[in-house]
This record gives sequence, structure tokens and C-alpha cells, in this order.
Amino acid sequence: MTEFFQSLGMSYEWAWTVATLTGIIVISLLVMFSVAMVIYVDRKVLGAIMMRRGPNVVGPFGLLQSFADGLKVFLQETIIPSAANKGIFLLAPIITFTVALAAWAVIPFDAGVVVSDINVGLLYILAISSLGVYGVVMSGWASNSKYPFFSAMRAAAQMISYEVSIGFVLVCVVLFAGTFNMSGIVMAQQGHGFGFINGFFVNPLLFPMFVVFFISALAETARAPFDLTEAESELVAGYQTEYSSMSFALFWLGEYANILLMCSLCTLLFMGGWLPPVEWAPLYYVPGIVWFLLKTFFFFFLFSWIWATVPRYRYDQLMRLGWKVFLPMSLIFVAIISGYLMATGHFS
Repeated sequence: MTEFFQSLGMSYEWAWTVATLTGIIVISLLVMFSVAMVIYVDRKVLGAIMMRRGPNVVGPFGLLQSFADGLKVFLQETIIPSAANKGIFLLAPIITFTVALAAWAVIPFDAGVVVSDINVGLLYILAISSLGVYGVVMSGWASNSKYPFFSAMRAAAQMISYEVSIGFVLVCVVLFAGTFNMSGIVMAQQGHGFGFINGFFVNPLLFPMFVVFFISALAETARAPFDLTEAESELVAGYQTEYSSMSFALFWLGEYANILLMCSLCTLLFMGGWLPPVEWAPLYYVPGIVWFLLKTFFFFFLFSWIWATVPRYRYDQLMRLGWKVFLPMSLIFVAIISGYLMATGHFS
């Protein structure tokens, strides 16, 4: 894109700046549109599993329901509790939403289709995703209400617990790929399985880590059965209890943007990203971004399916799974995988 703007007579500096800003705007709009669509998909999948229709009135097949809901919350009044810390109360959803979008800067949708193809893209995602807890904690504290505060404490402990396991899973992937660059990790999966399957998920050493990452992604995004931060049975609505109008909508947008991010990471780290499922020449005629989107929405379907069918964990079960199962398991696999790679001369 930089070369295109240079062809229009711009200097390299201006062309790079305009190209980067254009990429940020385009990807942000695409993510926002995708969030609106996956909310619709979420409700339709839930409706189908629960044997009801789901949205089917606003627009053809109910496709405009998410946009109608967005317009509704936009027109509502923003109510701030009298005892709340007004500045932090309003800043919390903005931070949640902004952090959720910032992580998409290093996500490659296809070969070369990425805003910033940095060498430490995976570390950048890990750092940015860990910042999401600040918006939740700030909202819980600033609301000056016990239910949001309890939810914020749960969210902080939950996200920290499962980020540790996710970090060790990412170490396992990096050991096999030999790079932190997201595009490099995808290309390292080409023909990885039996010489013709594109993806790390078929590797016997990485498949358990794939399962751990997927389940940890559910907990990291506070998705069922780990939605203890929004448990209506004891916390009303969790950290969002005192929020209304667009401030409430920003939390939802940030949450679904994070869910899509985790689905895309499952695709990029284990399922071959934009590569076709197998090494067969005709499949490469399909644009890479199509494969990427199909795999990402497949994982989102699994997220919705689990939400509709798996009962919510208790909080002690959630913590036990993270600290007593996933953490030791991921540590052991880091040792096993690094030992295997050294023994087979992978690093040489």
C-alpha cells in the first residue's frame, strides 16, 4: 500500500503514514462489522440449539438486528451513579474497547495483509491482551457497588491465572516455529502434518497444547462456562451492572472483539492461518483470507456451542483447573517439547 501512495507522488514518509492510517481504519471497520455479525450468529446458534428462532424480524433473516440494537443503545441516556468516580467510570469501557482493537494490528489475514508485520507480534498480542483486565477492574472499582467490585476481583484473578498457561502454550508454538512473527508461525505450519496437512494441531506434542489454549481462551474472554465475571445468579450482571447506553455497548464490543481475536489466534497458531487445510494445488486458488475467515468463524461456532451446552463452573473449579491442571501440564510440555527438539537437532 505504501508503494501505491508513493506512485501518487507522495514522499516515502507521507506514503507510509497514510498507508498505515488507512490500514488501521480499514481493519477497525472490518472488526466492528464482524463483531456485529458474530453477535447475530451467536444468537442464531443459541436459538437453534435451544430450539427457538433467534433474531428473524429486523432485516432479511434478522441480519440487521445487531445494528438496530446498536442504534438503540446509542440513543439511550448514559446514567452515572451519584457515588461513582465519574472519570474512571467513563474511562473503563474506552480502555476495554481500545485495547481490544489494538491487538488486531499484528494479525495477518493473508500473506502480507497485516497492518504491522513485526518480529515480536506474538509478544505484542500477549502484552496487549493482558491490558484488557484494567478496563474491567477500573469499572468494578469506579462503580462504587459491591457486585461490580466482586466481579472485577474475579476477572483479575481469572485472567492472570489463565494467561500464565497461555504464555507457556505460546512458548511451545514458538519452539516449533522458531519465530515470534505471526506470519512466520503460519508459514512454519505448511506441510507440518505428515508432509501435506497445514497446521500444528496434528502434531502429537502440540495437540494437547491446542486443547489447553482453546479452553484457556474461553476463560481469558470470560466466556461460558467460565463467565464467572458476569454470573447473574450472584452478581446481577458483574462489572457492567451500573453501565448503560454506549458505555455498556463498548464493553460488549470489546468483549466480542477479544473473542474474535482468540478465535483468530487459534487459527493462526494451530490451524495454518490463511493456508488451505491440506497441500493440494487447486485449494490455493481460494484466496487466503477466505480460509482464514472460515477457520476463525468455525472456532467462534465452537465458542457459541459451548456457551449453549456446558453449565457454568464454580469459581473454585475455575481456579483449580487453571493452577493445578493447566499450569503444571503446560510446564511439563515445554520441557518435553524443548527436549524433543534438541534431541532431533531442530535448533541446529
